[in-house]
Amino acid sequence: MSDLLRAPAELKYAEELDWLESVDDSPKPFAWRLSPKMVRLFVLGAERSDGLDREVAQKWFGDRSFVERAIVTLASDRGLLLIGDPGTGKSWLAELLAAAISRNSTQVVQGTAGTTEDHIKYSWNVSMVIAKGQSRESMIPSPIMTAMETGTIGRFEELTRSTSDVQDALISILSEKYISVPELDSDNIVFAKPGFSVIATANSRDRGVNDLSSALKRRFNFVRIPVVTNKKSETEIVRFRTEELLRRHQIELDVPPTLLDVLLRSFADLREAAAAAGSEDEKLESALSTAEQIGVLEDAILHSNFFGERALTAHTLAASLVGSLSRRAPEDLAILNKYMHGVVEPRSKDEGGLWPEFLAGGRDTIATLS
Repeated sequence: MSDLLRAPAELKYAEELDWLESVDDSPKPFAWRLSPKMVRLFVLGAERSDGLDREVAQKWFGDRSFVERAIVTLASDRGLLLIGDPGTGKSWLAELLAAAISRNSTQVVQGTAGTTEDHIKYSWNVSMVIAKGQSRESMIPSPIMTAMETGTIGRFEELTRSTSDVQDALISILSEKYISVPELDSDNIVFAKPGFSVIATANSRDRGVNDLSSALKRRFNFVRIPVVTNKKSETEIVRFRTEELLRRHQIELDVPPTLLDVLLRSFADLREAAAAAGSEDEKLESALSTAEQIGVLEDAILHSNFFGERALTAHTLAASLVGSLSRRAPEDLAILNKYMHGVVEPRSKDEGGLWPEFLAGGRDTIATLS
């Protein structure tokens, strides 16, 4: 996998999935590669009570009930819609579930304003149509149609970003479980095989962009993924992703727990300020999600590795935080400047530690960007 920029979960964890499949003696729905119990274990990691002979690392950090409800939904004939704020791990959870169930998480449609019905049904190879006419051979199946034909999981990312007519095309697929191809005289219906299902994701901040119809909502089971606010869980997520980053870039750089605590407390402070803000202009444009925390830390690590002293410092971390979160000028810079003066400066005097250096890094970067 060293020649892949980012390997899908089924390749990244192929050896682990093979082993889980070899020891899995529980009933499996349809043509699932793993039983529901093993799918949950793959996503959430193994515990001592599971009695396995090897460690299975936790890959998604969140409430067990969310994962269990998602798995139960996929074992039924309903689609699964994971909805939540940006950066809550919806897409990662969808990828892990598809990898564990089908060993293929790459059958993905990306919802955008430019997504058409062809992207979720089929299109045509124009040159073959001109040469031989329309046939099943000249048809280009969508990832969703491929999932139907193989009895596997299809994914639809950012469902509410696509237009209503594209969303409506999903209704018949989810309810009737087939796609008609009226251009063909025979062999003109593609039926879904047992095991087919759709995992869709939706950003709760996109509400009002292209709201789902009542008919489409009825064909999905909703699982709402909340923002992680538990400090222990958030620390585990950030550490897990950071270790992955260091391995991928082959970087040997220590991330002190005290520095990680500074990052976590900073985001907690900024979220608290956003919750108390009286208007949108008083809030950072950033969603302040766990994913954005990881982005700030990644930026700081890479900067330290390539341009620093190969040691992560509070000054560099503050510079990365300000640089990553100041998306609007001057509004976001003013909010961050207020945070530095109103929260970080008093904390530097009271607690000391890394906070004075963090304050200096934040002030320097704000001055540079202003």
